[in-house]
Amino acid sequence: MKTQTGKIAIITLGCAKNTVDSEALYSQLLTNDFALTDSIDEADIAIVNTCGFIDAAKRQSVDTILSAVQRKSEGQLEKVFVMGCLSERYSRDLAKEIPEVDRFFGTNQLPDILEELGGKYKYELLGEREVSTPHHYAYLKISEGCDNPCSFCAIPLMRGGHVSKPAEQVMDETMRLTAKGVKELIVIGQDTTYYGLDRYGERKLASLLESLASVKELEWVRLMYAFPSKFPQDVLRVFAEQPKLCRYLDMPVQHASDAVLKSMRRGITRRATEELITTVRAAVPDIALRTTLIVGYPNETEKEFEELVQFVRDVRFDRLGVFTYSQEDQTAAFGLGDPVPAEEKERRKEHLMEVQRSISLERNEERIGRRTRAVVERTEGEHLVGRTEWDAPEVDNEIFIVPSGRPVRIGDFVELTVTDATEFDLYGDII
Repeated sequence: MKTQTGKIAIITLGCAKNTVDSEALYSQLLTNDFALTDSIDEADIAIVNTCGFIDAAKRQSVDTILSAVQRKSEGQLEKVFVMGCLSERYSRDLAKEIPEVDRFFGTNQLPDILEELGGKYKYELLGEREVSTPHHYAYLKISEGCDNPCSFCAIPLMRGGHVSKPAEQVMDETMRLTAKGVKELIVIGQDTTYYGLDRYGERKLASLLESLASVKELEWVRLMYAFPSKFPQDVLRVFAEQPKLCRYLDMPVQHASDAVLKSMRRGITRRATEELITTVRAAVPDIALRTTLIVGYPNETEKEFEELVQFVRDVRFDRLGVFTYSQEDQTAAFGLGDPVPAEEKERRKEHLMEVQRSISLERNEERIGRRTRAVVERTEGEHLVGRTEWDAPEVDNEIFIVPSGRPVRIGDFVELTVTDATEFDLYGDII
């Protein structure tokens, strides 16, 4: 018997991997004839899909849970369920602290959620998702978990070891997504470069990207979360040969000081990182490189931080994000303590972003006069607003486009010339 007496709302927090999980749950609920809503104000049951990556994400997750149980206490919700990474890692503690939650679920318990609601998990729908992103793009998760030993990271504690999806399953999911009108696939995983090693005995990312790029309904395939250590060089050949593979690479290097990299257990040195970046740029000259960095790691003194700043100046990434170090229990770095004050972490973060601001302006200005394609995503005033192949949604630049007079719809791909640039945006005219 279904416990549902009305509508269910799924509240998704955290990264794109969580988005994919929520989309799969949404599809399963629809197939079980549950009523769903995108608004918690209209819901009778709330399912909170949590993130547990760093302190700020954990606080947001807890605050969202508390808000939901407050609604329950006021009679606005009948039930509150919690799933995802924070729940996987801290379900016992959370159950003690927030007993008003009806049940906590881990990261791989979608069948249990369906059972709790009185439904049945449809295994024949594996890979089926109700896309929550704009209709023209979707995230494609090719693996779960991670085998990398990074000292600061709790993801293996929440997501387990690396498990690659079978290539046939990935392609089946791709065809389901293109049938819904998806034109851009954003390939994600905890470490996409590891794909295939566990299942096929060798890294198979290159062949998978080739298969994805051969799908005629797709316009773009974008690669994210590429671990720099042991980067599979055959992927660069695919970039060179497949025009549908966006000239864009998200490669989180985290730091540049050898002392910090060693303590972080990243399996790579600054010199090897710089050599890899040189190789990537030589093989794919027009590529936009994105990275993420961590400041305030326990053994990052002012000396190591200045090494990182100089590295950023030398490499000149096109896109860059910075996190402040978050001490996570049960990780290898936990025993190092958290000696860098929060204020100093923020200072270092702001300093790095200020350095990157001028680099980003220079890199963007280098694209003025270039011809490129963009996907149109919204309108703003007199402009169309979209993204080029050099930018991923939500985290990177946008391009403001002067309308040409001919009809253009959201999700259309247009040819244009870049006419101007700011630190974090481009401007262009449709050709």
